[in-house]
Amino acid sequence: MKRNIGRIDKADFPLLNLFDIEAKIDTGAYTSSIHCKNMTVEDCYLKCTFLDEEHPGYHEKEIIFDEYDVKVVKSSNGQSEARYRIKTEILLFGKTQEIYLTLSDREEMRFPVLLGRNFLSNKFVVDINRTNLSFKLKAKNEH
Repeated sequence: MKRNIGRIDKADFPLLNLFDIEAKIDTGAYTSSIHCKNMTVEDCYLKCTFLDEEHPGYHEKEIIFDEYDVKVVKSSNGQSEARYRIKTEILLFGKTQEIYLTLSDREEMRFPVLLGRNFLSNKFVVDINRTNLSFKLKAKNEH
């Protein structure tokens, strides 16, 4: 059964040590992405830092991936660009699921994470009139 999700929410990415990260639910986007800076590849390892100093969840830790690929993504302005893509875990509605995230500099964007159709399909129905459904459930369960 598909679960309702609002137009924005907060998600945890336990393997990245990121919690309560604001995400825009974007049915117009195919891929999901996360704000990432300082991406470098050394000896076949992808190294990067998630978010930036402005973000309350920022922890400065460099995260290293030995599994990643490069995906060509067409951005909202119609330009295609090659982005690194990682597989990690996302926690929404108390359930951990695998997710592929492309890494991009979203510093100018309001939300550090974008959840696209590839992740949403067959799992969620988007209710544009609601927000933070998963986060509210998490807060309720913590009390």
